[in-house]
Amino acid sequence: MSKLELDNVNRLWDYAGKEVGTSDWHEVKQEDVDRFAKATGDLQWIHTDPERAAKESPYGRTIAHGYFTLALAPMLRSEVLDISDKKMTINYGLDKVRFPAPLPVGEKVRMRCVLDGLEEIKGGLQTYWTLTFEVLGQEKPACVARAIYRYMES
Repeated sequence: MSKLELDNVNRLWDYAGKEVGTSDWHEVKQEDVDRFAKATGDLQWIHTDPERAAKESPYGRTIAHGYFTLALAPMLRSEVLDISDKKMTINYGLDKVRFPAPLPVGEKVRMRCVLDGLEEIKGGLQTYWTLTFEVLGQEKPACVARAIYRYMES
């Protein structure tokens, strides 16, 4: 997918209510899931023990943490959108997050970005996005989140 490159935060108004883009596919690797587990203290075997997961998990292998999936948003968003004339981007939070399906380790994930709306704030724009984390070959997404980002003007 090609990245949307804008020279000014106000150009986002042209994309209100539209799909802005989709990131590239990225393979979910066990070593990345293990590092996330260690960093967060969530060492549950369904994420960190491939042998046990192959035997006992309903998925037949390890799966990524839901929050691991969500944590991919900044990296994947950078593949979708670049605004060159901005001071900074602030992650302002989430209104809603769901994990409809697992993200199995070894599969590929990408993020689809829809700009639901935006509003002016002091020094920039507050934007509302639906971020959908799609898994290659899987009908249901691994995560759907309504995210709020603030783009501050230079």
